[in-house]
Amino acid sequence: MKELIIFIDSGDTLVDESTEIRPDGQIVEKAGLFAGAAEALRRMKASGYRIALVADGLNQSFENVYKQHGLRDCFDAWIISETVGEEKPSRRMFQAAMEQMGLTDRDKARIVMIGNNLERDILGANRMGIHSILAGYSPRYRMTPFRAEETPEYTAHSPDEIPKLVDALELQIKAERLARQKEEA
Repeated sequence: MKELIIFIDSGDTLVDESTEIRPDGQIVEKAGLFAGAAEALRRMKASGYRIALVADGLNQSFENVYKQHGLRDCFDAWIISETVGEEKPSRRMFQAAMEQMGLTDRDKARIVMIGNNLERDILGANRMGIHSILAGYSPRYRMTPFRAEETPEYTAHSPDEIPKLVDALELQIKAERLARQKEEA
């Protein structure tokens, strides 16, 4: 099992929002994924990462899309704004994710939030004190921070870069843990 815990957004991170089909105007019936997104998610799961979907929207939309692509089982937890009652960057979204994953404030240094939205995903992660990776390949959202709190630690320029960044962060976290253990010894 890996030390790093992944919180990941859905729309324009894994799912290409321009492909969403909403017959009733609200619930997404089906949607396409960004090229390489399914493979990236499966690779991280197969490598032993625990993954929580942390997304704003309606539960049924996410159920529909991830079942459509056979990815529902890639998630260890499912934190959706409809259930939490608030949207990112609300602290409650990230706290709910931590609780569902059995994490405490002491675990923050080993959590990463991956998302496409500087105002929601990155700002929320940075305010919580967790790592952040911007999914910087969506043409629908701004990629330039308006304030320092919106600055991501890392940026993925395509879905296939996400596992590489996650693996590098995993190594960094392990190295930091070993350094702390040496200092304490």
